[in-house]
Amino acid sequence: MNYDKLFSKLWADYTEKNPQALKIYESFVANGEKVINDHIAFRTFNLPETSIEVLSKAFLEVGFVEKGSYVFEQKKLFAKHFEHPERPDAPRVFISELKIEEFSPELQKTVKEIVGKIPQQILQSPEIILAGNQWGKPSHKVYEKLREESEYAAWLYVNGFTVNHFTVSVTHLEKMNDIYAVNDFLKNQGYLMNDGAGEVQGTPEELLEQSSVKAELKDVEFEEGTYQVPACYYEFAKRYPDANGKLYNGFIAKSADKIFQSTDFYEK
Repeated sequence: MNYDKLFSKLWADYTEKNPQALKIYESFVANGEKVINDHIAFRTFNLPETSIEVLSKAFLEVGFVEKGSYVFEQKKLFAKHFEHPERPDAPRVFISELKIEEFSPELQKTVKEIVGKIPQQILQSPEIILAGNQWGKPSHKVYEKLREESEYAAWLYVNGFTVNHFTVSVTHLEKMNDIYAVNDFLKNQGYLMNDGAGEVQGTPEELLEQSSVKAELKDVEFEEGTYQVPACYYEFAKRYPDANGKLYNGFIAKSADKIFQSTDFYEK
């Protein structure tokens, strides 16, 4: 698969599962903005079959290279980000993995069981990033049990392998070149911001400001019936130039840690 086809498939998959994101995108376009994608993100488990190395294959094949790594102590995550050296317009790719060995034996057992149900052809395909839930109808009881230890694990159990979020580059917006203005624009349309630790993470001094809407709630059919749970979300990022005038390309762990909360369970 080539670069354009890969990102076209990812955007189609993301917007089909998350109609709210498409509406937000269209509202920016209707406001006269050209939307550039800052980065996309994926979640996985740190087992050999589903590690960052496995999920990054599709991007390495089209020219991306590894650029940075991050540790999230509180959420027990490790992450890497990738960039395309020959395509300055390419979004960064951020892939995180849950360090399951740092959780209870019960969570570890559950994760190993669901990963064990994934067909080999999916595990060996670069298109695993589009595979979704490959372990069958989820159990709400298991979902709630996972949530007690990790919202991240519970989200992954229900949603499977898919784009966790796309990100509007506020840096490239012409009219709303300010993250607070973007947040006001979204709130005025009734979207819920991820505000658990303040609506904006990061500062101009740190060279990166980020905000996000809460993940859209979707109806999911569990073994016990239908329940509403968070799907994916849309993020917004403004990057600033460093002392050499070069735009900051990395991520800030303490900010990303709060952005992860965009998919935490909530009730309307």
